[in-house]
Amino acid sequence: MTHIEAFVHQLTEALKGRNADYIEARLEESQSSHITYRGRELESIGRTTAIGGNVRALVKGGWGFVSFNNLGELAGSVELAVKQAQLVGNQESQLAQVEPAVDVVSAEKDKNPVAIPLAEKKQLLDEYNDIIWRTPRLQTSIIGYSDGYKKVIFLNSLGSYIEQERADIALRLAAVATEGSEVQQAGLSLGSRGDFSLIKGRQREVELMAQHAVELLSAPQVKGGEYTVVLDPVLAGVFVHEAFGHLSEADFVYENDHLRQIMVLGRSFGNAELNIVDSAAVPGLRGSYKYDDEGVPATKTYLIREGKLVGRLHSRETAAKMKEKPTGNARAVNYRYPPIVRMSNTYIEPRVTPFEDIISDIKEGVYAKNWYGGTTSMEMFTFSAGEAYMIRQGKLAEPLRPVVLTGNVFTTLMNIDAIGNDLEMNQGGGCGKGEQMPLPVSNGSPHIRIRKCLVGGR
Repeated sequence: MTHIEAFVHQLTEALKGRNADYIEARLEESQSSHITYRGRELESIGRTTAIGGNVRALVKGGWGFVSFNNLGELAGSVELAVKQAQLVGNQESQLAQVEPAVDVVSAEKDKNPVAIPLAEKKQLLDEYNDIIWRTPRLQTSIIGYSDGYKKVIFLNSLGSYIEQERADIALRLAAVATEGSEVQQAGLSLGSRGDFSLIKGRQREVELMAQHAVELLSAPQVKGGEYTVVLDPVLAGVFVHEAFGHLSEADFVYENDHLRQIMVLGRSFGNAELNIVDSAAVPGLRGSYKYDDEGVPATKTYLIREGKLVGRLHSRETAAKMKEKPTGNARAVNYRYPPIVRMSNTYIEPRVTPFEDIISDIKEGVYAKNWYGGTTSMEMFTFSAGEAYMIRQGKLAEPLRPVVLTGNVFTTLMNIDAIGNDLEMNQGGGCGKGEQMPLPVSNGSPHIRIRKCLVGGR
């Protein structure tokens, strides 16, 4: 990184004396590798490096943004970003006040997964692929592995200078089984903050995943209707991220009149047991960081506390416009994009109820696990579970084909009447918003019970 740091002084000088209300710049050097399999065959494998940066300028409420790969273009990029902002700005600039920070945040030692030879990674994934294909009646399989390591230098016209390093690993496996016209699949998602050992030793999980895809071919389908549904920590975490977390991103709220009328602070969205949090300050998770991409320190933000809406996620601009505190949730997937409001680690806080007690009084219900896919549209959601089981007389019963859960997120939150004591965080996800994906995040929950949940079936 010394070749980037040599330009820091030049950039600091370029930020001075410009006719702008605010200017910030990011310089980034990254390494990454990927391995992809489709079926039995290795589809692609490779390693890349990238170096570049961006400048963002604010003038009279208008933003200019320029990204570059040639570090010799620093001064010119600052000038161009300011000119762009001057063209669109026509009102007062609004940014929440944040104290300038000078800090260096190093990645954990020996946690650069890109430095591990591709041959070693391929050997592990070859083994997983062989395990998948020991299972009969499979049609195809997919394995996607990616890792990265990057260092980012952030400077702004207020005097901030922040260096941050981070590493990331993501692995997604899927097995697809067929019989006649019937097709079923099962998946497994893993991830870490650069610790390759956490995706090793998963042979038994991979085997069970492939076997489950085949077992689903003969599993019965649930009769459609309203049920009491219990979600496992993975699916509940995906639900809270997709169905509620995105509605808590302040840029989405600020720009949507309908949503602003719904997402009113102080409004009840659940019972007093329900707490929903987003926090990048939790150590060691894929969505964790010390400063966001505007140089704002990470915080723990309660979105729902004791059933009431108490907060939302902000950039400095949305916080100022909505007269709320900045939360440190402005993030960019890389230097080619400006930061926008994004989640970090989003989860339902645990309570005290054991899983056995959550299901003990359910005469007939559905236990839904893992995630398969889904869509959201404003407050409406549709999610497919990766696994499902009937609950009969307070006990888990026969396995089902994957179920589809549909509903209104606000009604569903109000219908949560039991929250478990077994919080788990899912590290295998990547979040998409706009053109920026996949952004490292994590989500989680304890087991939760939802009354009157619509389940699609035969």
